[in-house]
Amino acid sequence: MSKIKSLADLKKLSGELKSKIDLREKGDNPESLVQVKVGMATSGIASGAKEVFNYFAEELPKRNVEAVVSQTGDMGYCYAEPTIEVILPGQEPIVFGYVDVKKADEIIEKYIKNGELVDGIIPQNYETIDDK
Repeated sequence: MSKIKSLADLKKLSGELKSKIDLREKGDNPESLVQVKVGMATSGIASGAKEVFNYFAEELPKRNVEAVVSQTGDMGYCYAEPTIEVILPGQEPIVFGYVDVKKADEIIEKYIKNGELVDGIIPQNYETIDDK
């Protein structure tokens, strides 16, 4: 663990630990919560996924949205990084591409809070076994 040299360092560490505790507590029943998974493979991080992850982790609680924000590996959409997957309770997952902080704000306000679709959805391009 690094040394805490300022109030900003303390707040950052506190936020990281709170996020881990929240994930542990909410992880028992994630289906009842909004789930946001941020693609944090190398291409995602290079494209700004870390900032997007931090934004969701900070903003959703501020806006009274019960959510689990987690990171995942490569989603297979490297051309559209940063990518996120959002699962609203009882609905199918939706993957958004080219997500920056501005787009993340729009996703929270329009899609997560009001159920309105927004630009940037990456369509499913696969068939399941049941589809055949």
